[in-house]
Amino acid sequence: MKLIVAMIQPHKLPDVKKALFEADIHKMTVTNALGCGQQKGFTETYRGVVHEVNLLKKIRLEIAVNKEFVQPTIDAIVKGARTGNIGDGKILVLDLADCIRIRTGETGHEAIG
Repeated sequence: MKLIVAMIQPHKLPDVKKALFEADIHKMTVTNALGCGQQKGFTETYRGVVHEVNLLKKIRLEIAVNKEFVQPTIDAIVKGARTGNIGDGKILVLDLADCIRIRTGETGHEAIG
């Protein structure tokens, strides 16, 4: 079992969701996040005052999958999120020690579904 965490551009969320659904991956958690990486933010001027914005809006996806769905999930996220520009995001793959479905008490691979 793995936990896949992806940080993507907000405007790419519909494309990523579509690619995940096409790969038969329907369970995910989506969270708004702020962060910076190679983009290092930007400056903007509002009424003559310069503001430095170094935390940019991102979307954080968390998807728990069984072993056979790891690569299809990664491929779908890359397919939906890639623009070829700095700021496309990152995908992190973490080992998942256990999973428990609260409703039924199932654990492990069965709980992920």
